[in-house]
Amino acid sequence: PDIPVIDQAYSKLSNSITVEWRAVPGATNYMLTAQDGDSFVETLVKNSPGTVTGLKPATLYRITVRSINSGGKSQPSPFRKVKTVLAAPILSVRSLSCDSISVSWKTVPMAAGFSVSLMRSDGLGRMLKQNTTNTSLIFTNLDPGALYTIKAYAWNANGMPGDDFTYNQRTSPNAPVDVKVAFNSDALRAVVSWMPTEGALTYSVTVSSGHLKLRCNTSSASCTVPSLQCSSEYYVSVTAYNDAGASEPTDAVSLKTIPCAPVNISIEEDEPGHLLVSWSSVTLGHYYVVFVKSDDGLEVHCNTSYTQCHFQSDCGFTYFISVFAYNKAGQSPLGDVFNFTTAPCCPSEFRAVLTSSDTVRVTWAPVRGADLYETRAAGGSAVVLCRDTATACTLSALRCGTPYNITVYSFSEARGSNTSCAPQSVATAPCSPEIKNISKEGLSIVSVQWQPNNEEATYVVTARGEAGLWHCTSTRNSCTLMDLPCGSAFSVSAIARSPAGQSFPSYSIPLETAPCCPNDLTLTQVTQSVTSISWSVGRGAQTYVTTLESPKGQAKCHTLQTYCLLGCITCGTNYTVSLRAISETGLASRCTYQGYSSSACCPSGVKLYRLSNNGIRVFWRASDETTNYKADLHGSKGNFSCTPSSGLSHCDITKIPCGDVYTVVVAPMTNKGPKLTLFPSFCPKKIYS
Repeated sequence: PDIPVIDQAYSKLSNSITVEWRAVPGATNYMLTAQDGDSFVETLVKNSPGTVTGLKPATLYRITVRSINSGGKSQPSPFRKVKTVLAAPILSVRSLSCDSISVSWKTVPMAAGFSVSLMRSDGLGRMLKQNTTNTSLIFTNLDPGALYTIKAYAWNANGMPGDDFTYNQRTSPNAPVDVKVAFNSDALRAVVSWMPTEGALTYSVTVSSGHLKLRCNTSSASCTVPSLQCSSEYYVSVTAYNDAGASEPTDAVSLKTIPCAPVNISIEEDEPGHLLVSWSSVTLGHYYVVFVKSDDGLEVHCNTSYTQCHFQSDCGFTYFISVFAYNKAGQSPLGDVFNFTTAPCCPSEFRAVLTSSDTVRVTWAPVRGADLYETRAAGGSAVVLCRDTATACTLSALRCGTPYNITVYSFSEARGSNTSCAPQSVATAPCSPEIKNISKEGLSIVSVQWQPNNEEATYVVTARGEAGLWHCTSTRNSCTLMDLPCGSAFSVSAIARSPAGQSFPSYSIPLETAPCCPNDLTLTQVTQSVTSISWSVGRGAQTYVTTLESPKGQAKCHTLQTYCLLGCITCGTNYTVSLRAISETGLASRCTYQGYSSSACCPSGVKLYRLSNNGIRVFWRASDETTNYKADLHGSKGNFSCTPSSGLSHCDITKIPCGDVYTVVVAPMTNKGPKLTLFPSFCPKKIYS
């Protein structure tokens, strides 16, 4: 086809050029070419006008047109030089405040200046327009929360405008007004409400207390903030939001919640009949009310601005105690309900009876509130305890001779003991004395000594045996038993007596008196050197020792029998006679008797001489010049004797029958009164035929 002729070419957009030409007969299509140096862009169109797109802003292009049919393409038309317009500035828009919008952009190449216009999207108000060579500007005095349409374009040095850029931007909302806070003390939550503000899409309620912040987001004009803490002061503010940003928060509204339930509640019975309830101070608590209800249904209360209250109380009761704090927001939640049981009452009708020297039986009447009773006996440094649920107790193994203060305490599981109960004094029986020594003061006198271990006690010592009972009494540490029989065994014990009673007997000490001396003792000379001695039985004696004693020597015999033979007796000697009666335990009595004289000594050197007239002369050698002798002649035909004249040591026996064998004995004689008596003949015999 023929070559087209361009009528005009121009650029209205920064990325395209529009070309107008006259139609060529027979052409079915047209090829538009925009060439920039070595690069070009081609576009196929049906007819005029046609637009080449995909171009670069503010760029000079050579524009040609070629017609096309089935026969091919024509030659390019004469070119036209056309420059694309400036690119639109890319806006960055934000609402700085509820009445201002900031617009900024990057520099557009080849731009000499910029034109920015702003108008409410709803058409209200007037349009604001500003020309500037800068890359930012701020529109002020705008309506809060309103949607604005912003349009901007750049122009070149010839004043030709480029592409424009349109942006819709809303100003941030105004802060809400008329903020109100309604506090629900039961649920510990707050309902915050306000007047809606124009242009706000959502609202955020901030409830802050120190580092704690609670938030509630909503699109309505009220919001409920749950889970508030007691005893806290919160500051409530509301912020409105839209797509432009947030409003300034409202001025904070103070919210004080109800006080927390008091803690560290202490209940004590500072003295019997008085309860002291105390607690820790509660933040934001203006005053307190304490409710005390006893287990019999009676309730009292105390209203105070302090942290303690006093109440009257009775023993054995359980009290239920709760403490509330109050302020303008209301009453604190119910805290712990404490129960306090007062000490049980002291037992009444208290009786303590000494049942034995170391045992006390205690009884009393039951009392209110007592689960258990403790009986305490305190004496000296020792304490004896008895615990039982019964109203009686037996205290045993008490220390003897000790005054005890006996107190019955009532116990409850909840409270413990009532320590104000009065004691009763009871003294135990005296302690058993301990016999330290038993000493014999004589044959029938015994001194008993003991350890005095009691005050103001009388001691009784008893000697008990088959022979009977013997007593002695003393308030000191010894006494003497008199007239005890010999040869008897006793059991000696002691007791102590006092107004409190009588002690147990002491341990018994065995006592044995010395054996009795035999009443009768007989001595019989058996030979010149042997004497037989016998005696009656001495009570309590097991063995006997008999002794004959003289300056010349001693003869002794130890025997189980009541007789004994004593040898080695010296003739013509005076002996003292003694006997020791010895018991099984070795206790001995020394008995003395009348002296004993042994027979005179036999003469020595006896010789016989025959005389005429059938006579015989007997010679001897006297052992003692003071001893008289007698010669005896015994035969079958008769007995004969002779006694010498004084001072002589021979005598004659005449007219002896002949033809016989005679036994001749010369024996000493003893003086018994006016007569001479012959000693038993222990002297040797001579045979005379």
